[in-house]
This record gives sequence, structure tokens and C-alpha cells, in this order.
Amino acid sequence: MKRKQFEPLEIDTFEAKVYPFPRHSHTYYELVYISKGSGNHHINQIVIPYKAGDLYLISPDDEHFFEIKKSTTFYFIKFNDAYFKGNKHLSPDHLVIATPTEIMRNHLLKEEKLIFDEPCKTILRKTVENIFQYSDYHRISDSPIVFFQVLSLFGLIREASLKLNIRIDNGAPQKDDLISYIHQHIYTPEKIRINTISEHFNISKTYFSAYFKRNFDVTYRNYITDYKLKLIERRIQSGQMTMKQIAFEFGFTDESHLTNYFKNLNKMNPSEFKMKNTA
Repeated sequence: MKRKQFEPLEIDTFEAKVYPFPRHSHTYYELVYISKGSGNHHINQIVIPYKAGDLYLISPDDEHFFEIKKSTTFYFIKFNDAYFKGNKHLSPDHLVIATPTEIMRNHLLKEEKLIFDEPCKTILRKTVENIFQYSDYHRISDSPIVFFQVLSLFGLIREASLKLNIRIDNGAPQKDDLISYIHQHIYTPEKIRINTISEHFNISKTYFSAYFKRNFDVTYRNYITDYKLKLIERRIQSGQMTMKQIAFEFGFTDESHLTNYFKNLNKMNPSEFKMKNTA
């Protein structure tokens, strides 16, 4: 289930003994502050115990729900990309390095529990309360006051991340570096498996596929398949290598394995392809 939001910024709060929503994802970003209560937060494949004073970051890539053990009061601060784009003139220069939405997508901030010591713990609570109190009197999505309060939350997140040695500025690989690595290791299947490449670039394997799709508009599996197939087609067309040599170069078990792979993708075997595409 994908929950939707149309306002740039919305807030909500409620207390519950049973969480009213099943596992779900959003089209927006969500900061969830726990005012009181305890239980478990289930996010993707991770379960993290929660208690009063905790803060969680949810992005559109995530699926989550809360398992309540002790009656819990939740504060939700929800925003979309338009919220920060619309207030870009108010944003400090350092947000060019890592925007709030990029911080919200940081996988390590999901896998590690943020710890807020004093005075940050009290500042966090008061900042959330300020936003909700202001909303009783004013429209919050257009308010510079609320915008700066939201930015201060990200300042607290930055400080907490430093204590955990989590890099949130330019922590993701450059697109060119990632593609260069893939092209360099396309001949070694084990080096381009998700477990290996995600570890190499310090991206959680849980998030790697979503990260790749978001940045390249194609799934990782399809990109690898298409690129490898193009390279194999070039070798077949050139006629400079035998099928056995091509199979060995790309890590196939034998010529038969390569032929079956090629036929499944191209709906013709390599010899038919060569006859059709060689002048």
C-alpha cells in the first residue's frame, strides 16, 4: 500500500495501543518522532526497538510499520520534494552538499538507531512540539518559521550521525564511478553481484536496487543484461573469437551455457544472429 500526500508539508499526531496501518510505503518523506511509549519499528528487513525520544526517517524507498508494545504517541512530519524546492531561497549553502531528501534516503540512517544525548534530546522534543503548536494558529506549509524548525531537525540528525560515524555528505557513489566499475568488471560475474558491488560502494544491499533504478531509470539486472548482451553481440559480429573464447571471457560455464543465454534473450542462436547481422 502506497500512502499519498499532495500538500508540500503536513503533520499528524495520535496515540495508539495498536498501530492502525499495515506495512506500507509513501510517495513522500516522513519524520516520525516518538513522544511516549515503546515497541518495535519494522523498516524494510530490519526491526529496531523504539522508545520515547526516538526519531525515524522514512523515504519513498522504504516500507515500514510500528509494532506497539506500550501505548505510543506518534508525531509525523511529512513533506515531499516540492517543500524544499519551494523554500530553496531560505536554505543554507551547506544543503547543496547533502539535501534533506538525500539525508532521508541514506540507508545507514535506517539501519542504525540515532542516539540523541542532552541537550540535543531536549532540543529535538521542543522543536517537534514547536512545529505542532505553531500549526494550531497558522498554515505551516507556507511558513518560513516552520521551515527553519524543520531544518533544525536535520541539524540534529547530522550531529547524531557524526557520533555513529555515518557519512551523510556525498556518501553515495558518483554515477560515473558506479558505471565505470560495472563496465570494468562485467567479465567477472561475482564482482557485479549486488552483494559485492553494494559492499564495494558502501550501499546497503537492501537499498542498492532502488538506488540504481532511481538514478539510471532502469533496473540493475536489466542494465547488466543489456550491456553484457551488446558486448557479446559485438564479438560474434566481428568473428574474431570463437564461442568458447567468448564464454570463457564472460564467465559462462561453457559454450552451451552461453548459447542458451544468448538464445533466451535474442530469440535466435548466435550463428543465426551472425548471419543476420554480418554484411
